[in-house]
Amino acid sequence: MIILITGITSGFGKAMAERLAADGHKVYGTHRHAKEFIPGVEYIQADSQKQEDVQAAVAAVVKAEGRIDVFINNAGMGIGGPLEFCSIEDCQRQMDVNFMGMVRYIREVVPVMRRQGSGRIICFSSIGGLMGLPFQGMYSASKFAIEGYCEALRMEVRAFGIDVVVIEPGDFSTAFTAQRKKCEGEALEVYKTYAESMASIEKDETTGLKPEYLAGKISRIVKTRRPRYHYVISTLVQGLSVVLKRILPAPWFSAILRSYYKL
Repeated sequence: MIILITGITSGFGKAMAERLAADGHKVYGTHRHAKEFIPGVEYIQADSQKQEDVQAAVAAVVKAEGRIDVFINNAGMGIGGPLEFCSIEDCQRQMDVNFMGMVRYIREVVPVMRRQGSGRIICFSSIGGLMGLPFQGMYSASKFAIEGYCEALRMEVRAFGIDVVVIEPGDFSTAFTAQRKKCEGEALEVYKTYAESMASIEKDETTGLKPEYLAGKISRIVKTRRPRYHYVISTLVQGLSVVLKRILPAPWFSAILRSYYKL
């Protein structure tokens, strides 16, 4: 299969590119400033915030291969902090990278798949796209947007033989933690539990599952004939939290989250 993945320099993107290339697929991956290169993977320099870069990246794959069988939207970033103190500029960047970057790529990829009569779009949301996470509110908002967009897209493109799959990872040990932009200064003074909560969040991430585990799951999703709409990929405890979110009254589940985040 011909596979295009966004953001393959580290974390999920790198692990998926390595695994899918090892599976025998032809893998193309986008990057902004790659310094290490996976043998057998074709690298395309592209910024998901720039429409011209996105168009050129998709066009390069189509020119070389004539088709795109699987598109994996993985590129993203995170902002941590009380919503009151997240600047408008940071909020706009969070939505532009995580949500609009995906939209730009899908607008280019869908016509390719529609013309060929088949394709699979795999978009990365998060457990944070299923529940609003305190001190990660803008990140959750960007992932909620992905959930809604993909739910509508799935119905629209089904007649063209295109599958839409949403991945909802829990905590994984990747560079995402170190790269998160965090509110500081007055936010730490006003929200007394913020620093402690963020330290707990980062500990869960750095001791979380390895990205290679997720890559193995993606390998199977790419191969399966009829994929599910959603895949929660997490520890048992985090998977249970998703189930509780669905079945508990909202005030009860909110109390559980408040307890965890010490609010």
